Amino acid sequence: MECQHIKLCDLPDELLLIIFKKLKNVEILYSLMDISKRLNQIVYDPIFTREITLMKQTTSVKLTSPLPDFVRDRFCLEIIPKIHDKIQWLKLETLSMERILLAVNNYSNLRQLDIFIMNTETDMQLFTNTSSLVHIFQNQIVTLNINGKEDLLGDHLEINRQAEIFMNILIICNKLRHFKFYTSVPIELHIVVYRFDECLFLLDGRFNQLRILFVKTFHILPLQRSIINKERLPNLKHVSLTCESLICAYDEVIVPHLQRMINLEKLALYFVADYDDLFIDGNNLQKNIISHMPRLNQFIFNIRSMINYENLNYFPSNEDIHRTFINFKDNQVTSCVDYFPKSKYGQCHIYSYPFTLTYYENLTNNCPDGLFNTVQQIELFGERLFEHEFFIKISQSFPFLKELTIINSEQQKSNNENRKYSIINYYHLTKLHLVHVHDDYAEQFLLDTKTYLSNYIQLSIHYDQLQRVTEYFTRNTTRYNCSKVKQLYLYGLSQLPKQYNTYFPYLK
Repeated sequence: MECQHIKLCDLPDELLLIIFKKLKNVEILYSLMDISKRLNQIVYDPIFTREITLMKQTTSVKLTSPLPDFVRDRFCLEIIPKIHDKIQWLKLETLSMERILLAVNNYSNLRQLDIFIMNTETDMQLFTNTSSLVHIFQNQIVTLNINGKEDLLGDHLEINRQAEIFMNILIICNKLRHFKFYTSVPIELHIVVYRFDECLFLLDGRFNQLRILFVKTFHILPLQRSIINKERLPNLKHVSLTCESLICAYDEVIVPHLQRMINLEKLALYFVADYDDLFIDGNNLQKNIISHMPRLNQFIFNIRSMINYENLNYFPSNEDIHRTFINFKDNQVTSCVDYFPKSKYGQCHIYSYPFTLTYYENLTNNCPDGLFNTVQQIELFGERLFEHEFFIKISQSFPFLKELTIINSEQQKSNNENRKYSIINYYHLTKLHLVHVHDDYAEQFLLDTKTYLSNYIQLSIHYDQLQRVTEYFTRNTTRYNCSKVKQLYLYGLSQLPKQYNTYFPYLK
């Protein structure tokens, strides 16, 4: 048989398009532009020129990097000048962004930018009124997506830099309609800030085209300055507010700003509040929030309010709290009230059903009935003991539990090794924190007569406690579950002795 050699240009256009669509646009343009007139007709197609990614992307955002110099040079000097009027969407990193956007005088159809911030300190100058790119931001960009390395909790200086970039963008981008800032959720505006007051300039009227606002903050504190503009915000339709830490300014900060959103149709609130002498209940939400929003048709909330035990003159029961929600739409609300005499505080947990969060904090013996399919992380806290039957309920109510923390120093009443227990199986558990517990709860999870661990787990526990529970690593009934420990964090010991290898055979 005679061997035939088929060249790329011998293939029909339809087949070439099928092949080229499997490749990245930047590869097509770099490799095939100007090879022949026929190939140029194909690679000039909007399929390959409408959206271009001029950076190296990986599954980990931390590994995002610029293109090699020779590739970037060819794009800036040869390719972009020929297709600049066809480009509608560019994906760039900040080290190369200025050179690429200034490679031509005019990107006439550019409307969207995806920008990866490589170094917040040096890149801040790109997002100011004096930037050489300000004309593009002001006059063209409708959709802007900002991403970068997320370390909001660890570096306060980094947080301030990100906040300044965020503020500058909102000031200079006059035509902005869709904005994502350090998030993958496709909404109009989704932001993460360290303090809630850092985003209050969004609510002073300068960004009145905003319809949907999601805010995640780490602190809501009493305001350091008064907010001069307290006008209503009639254009907001959907707001979600999540606070990661205990807040002490519910009445002062949250309520007044929510009351300005008179046309809100959907509201979601997730926070824990330190309150004065009353729990946040249905009457509070109705008076302070709902009555100010006549168009509100969906209210999702998960609120835990905490009060000083010594300040209580009246001790509302769970039934008392639940009665305050009688007039709520569909009455799909769960309430849990607990009092802790040793710690001298009370807490009231209220949430709309179905439960929507992936975590459940300060879960007590007063565990509500129901199925919590979204929850993967639980913190159990109690001043009363947790019995084996309680853990059975936990495993059934939270079937997808992955991480469990227990804080309880009370001894179990029925902890008897000779008693027959129903063995509990945690099908998805991979992290177990037993740092602040009575020995009984370490036994609860390490004894194979009580618990079966399906997966290899990460275990955090005190060294002395682990010794006691395993009877100095000789107890047969703890041997199997200890063999499922792949990572071990021991408090009170800096290095695991070699003789433990047989008891923890898969320990890394």
